[in-house]
Amino acid sequence: MTSATSADDSIDGPIGLDSPAWRAVSHIIGWAYFLAWSASFYPQVFLNRRRRSVKGLSFDFLYLNLWGFLCYTAYNATFYGSETVRKQYRDRFGSDNLVQLNDVGFGVHATVLTLVTIYQTFIYQRSPGQKVATWAKLYIAGTLAVALLLLLATLSGAVLLLDVLYFLSYVKIGVSLLKYIPQAILNFRRRSTTGWSIGNILLDFTGGILSFAQQFLDASLAADWSGIWGNPVKLGLSILSIFFDVLFMVQHYVLYKQDVEPDGSSSLLDDA
Repeated sequence: MTSATSADDSIDGPIGLDSPAWRAVSHIIGWAYFLAWSASFYPQVFLNRRRRSVKGLSFDFLYLNLWGFLCYTAYNATFYGSETVRKQYRDRFGSDNLVQLNDVGFGVHATVLTLVTIYQTFIYQRSPGQKVATWAKLYIAGTLAVALLLLLATLSGAVLLLDVLYFLSYVKIGVSLLKYIPQAILNFRRRSTTGWSIGNILLDFTGGILSFAQQFLDASLAADWSGIWGNPVKLGLSILSIFFDVLFMVQHYVLYKQDVEPDGSSSLLDDA
C-alpha cells in the first residue's frame, strides 16, 4: 500500500508529514499504552499479596471491571478477526475500523489479571461486609441478558453483529464510569486510599493519555475523523480513565495523604 506522495499532497494532508513514518509512531504509541495499561494491574495484585489483605479495595470495582473487560475483549477481538463485522462497519461508515492487535492483547491480559485480583479476595483478609453491591449485580445481569437477546436476534437478521458489538462497547463505557465511583466513595468514607494502589492509577493515567493520542493520530493520518466516533469505546475509555485517575491522585496525594490505616494500624503502602 505504498504510493508516491506529491508535494501538494504533503501540504494538503491532515498533518503534512510522511505517512509511513507516522504510522510507525502510531504503532509505537499503541504498544506503549498497551504496556502502561497492562502493567497498571500488577501494583494492586502485589499490594494485596504483600498486605495479605484486600481491605480498602471495592468489590464493586472488581466485578464491574471483569464484566467490562469481557465486553471490551469481545468487541475488539471480533472487530479484529471478523471480516463480516469489518464489512458491516465499512458499509455504514465508509472506512475501516481502527481496532489494532494491541487492543485485543490488552483486553485479554486485563481480563486475566482482574480474575487474579478477584481470586485474592477469597484468600486474603477482608473487612466485614465487604461484598458486591446489589446494584452492581443487577447492572451486570441486566446488560448480559440484553447482550444475549441481541446476539440471538442476529440469527434472524433482525440485528447486525456490528450493533451487538456497539452495545458491548456502551456497556464497557458504562462500566468505566460506574466502577470507579464505589472506590472513590470508599476512599472518602475511610478518609484513606490505603489498600488502593496509586501505582495502578499512575500507569492507568499514562495509558489513557497515550490511547487518546494514538486515536487522534490514526484519524489524522487516515484523514477520516469518523474513525474516532466509530470507535466510541476507545475514546470513552481514554476520557473516563483520565478523569477518574486525576480524582484518585487528588485523594491520594492531597486529601488523604497518610501512612496509617483508618483503624490506627500501620499501613503497607506500596508507592506513596
